[in-house]
Amino acid sequence: MNNLNSQIPQNGFYYFSQGWKLMLEPGLKRYIFMPILINILIIGGAFLYIYTQVSDIVNSALSYLPSWLHWLSYLLWPLILISVLIFFGYFFTTIANIIAAPFNGMLSAKVESMLTNTTADDNSWTNFAKDFARSIQREFQNLAYYIPRLIGILLLFLVPVIGTIVAPILLFLFNAWMMSIQYNDYAFDNNRVSFPIMKQRLQKDRLNNLMFGSMINLVTMIPFVNLIIMPAAVCGGTLQWVKKYRSDFVK
Repeated sequence: MNNLNSQIPQNGFYYFSQGWKLMLEPGLKRYIFMPILINILIIGGAFLYIYTQVSDIVNSALSYLPSWLHWLSYLLWPLILISVLIFFGYFFTTIANIIAAPFNGMLSAKVESMLTNTTADDNSWTNFAKDFARSIQREFQNLAYYIPRLIGILLLFLVPVIGTIVAPILLFLFNAWMMSIQYNDYAFDNNRVSFPIMKQRLQKDRLNNLMFGSMINLVTMIPFVNLIIMPAAVCGGTLQWVKKYRSDFVK
């Protein structure tokens, strides 16, 4: 494996950028095929629909503005547009991640073994089937944390002017945090670190994790590039686990 330059500041952007390099390493192709295929089918189809309907969705949201505030529509249109892309981007990414969770777990395990020069657990289809239920259960723990907080942010959109300005910012930051949780979680889960403990550990390094998640958030809104973001993000999250968190849990 190519040496990763330890002199480069290892912040969220570093782990995100290195994830793209890691997924191209020899020996990983068979692990990234299924996540990319799932992403193409779900994210590709979803965004094809969204990009054809986004104007109607934004105009429908603006219709809730009182008539005396319609002059603000030119200012609010781009904010609502970004919010729509962020919301649907994370929504369909979540669906793709639920389906791809076992495959992403296998990819993360393989990347960790390559980075640590250790032998990975058996990644046979028998082991895959055994871990399938646990991987799906972990994804629903993620959703249980996400949905109530999302509803609170979405309710802000109903507040004229102030809510429409503040809610997109909060939505972006919250989804960035959730993206970081999502793609760090595969390595934590492989090492049997519970979801609450994983979340607490990431919170201690919240700024860098927000940076990591923000980069994923932004790329998820870019057509075609978003189709291959999943394995790159898994690799980046696994690299962060190895360099920053693994020593706290694996002796």
